[in-house]
Amino acid sequence: MRRIGIGIIGCGNISDAYLKASPQFPVLDIVGVADINPAAAEAKAAAYGVAALAVEVLLADPRVEIVLNLTTPQHHVPVGLQAVAQGKHVYSEKPLATTLADAQRLVAAAREKGVRIGCAPDTFLGGSHQTARRLVDEDIIGTVVAGSAFMQVPGHELWHPNPDFYYQPGGGPMLDMGPYYLTCLINLLGPVKSVTGQAKSSYATRTIGSGPREGETIDVEVPTHVSGLLTFENGAAVSITTSFDVWKHEHNHIELYGTTGSMIVSDPNQFQGDIRTSLRKGDWTVADQVHSYGDGNNRGLGLADMAQAIVSGREHRANLDLSLHVLEIMESIINSAKTGQRIDLMHGCSRPAPMRSDLPFGILE
Repeated sequence: MRRIGIGIIGCGNISDAYLKASPQFPVLDIVGVADINPAAAEAKAAAYGVAALAVEVLLADPRVEIVLNLTTPQHHVPVGLQAVAQGKHVYSEKPLATTLADAQRLVAAAREKGVRIGCAPDTFLGGSHQTARRLVDEDIIGTVVAGSAFMQVPGHELWHPNPDFYYQPGGGPMLDMGPYYLTCLINLLGPVKSVTGQAKSSYATRTIGSGPREGETIDVEVPTHVSGLLTFENGAAVSITTSFDVWKHEHNHIELYGTTGSMIVSDPNQFQGDIRTSLRKGDWTVADQVHSYGDGNNRGLGLADMAQAIVSGREHRANLDLSLHVLEIMESIINSAKTGQRIDLMHGCSRPAPMRSDLPFGILE
């Protein structure tokens, strides 16, 4: 099997998930890790038995075909542009960019160079969400006409020692967690046609609750409670709310309402979880899962799918059009909240191809 060389830029907490999961995918070959802080790269390299490289050395290394961009959101596009300039494919943590305008710079550069862009999340490829996809495709609950999605938590300042970026431009609950929910919904229902939004900042400041900065106050510069109404191309109407302002609630992560029944979809930030259906007025039943990647950490599944797609020449599932569509949805919800107007979307996408259920674990083709 041909293996695809991966160079990781960004050695923060999320890099552990990728480095732990990557050995289960034979198509991935981790060439090295890099970080603007060399000590961080050296620590990860020592922990996982890979090479620590300077950023410029990693970008120039001919063994690296895909740069895995795990930097913070405001650096996704600058680092991505550096990688593309070197002729590398890029797979980025979410979101693709902090603004649609920045994302389009990366899109233009990638198309000019003829390289691929991929973007998290990849949880929609996991066993739970592929089970939900199968049930939707089989019309188990009939035609989906409506739905709801909720991500509501108290602020990340309660646990994160450096939560500033969550409350600065490019942050907020929609850009932070919206990609998981929106990508999951697009996988199930297809692209969104238009959005309307409401947004507010409930508190002017936040107080850090842990770590060496405990008690320090930070300013809130972005909306922290964001709601949107999504009108899908297929006619379904789905409401979504993302919030850092809610102490507790009892909403399910995602519910879909069809002409013959309803479905409860598990947490789109996880690969695992039960998918439950109720037909008409019947009881809730748990669907059988036949797909792999339905338990534990499988971060890197989207990266592996992209690598395998490069080998075989097909489209990868967590692709540029999908991530650009998700970014436009999020930005449009917030812009709609400012203007009070419905916004019709300009950048569509196709539903990603469903995952096969007949392949050994770790093999994607």
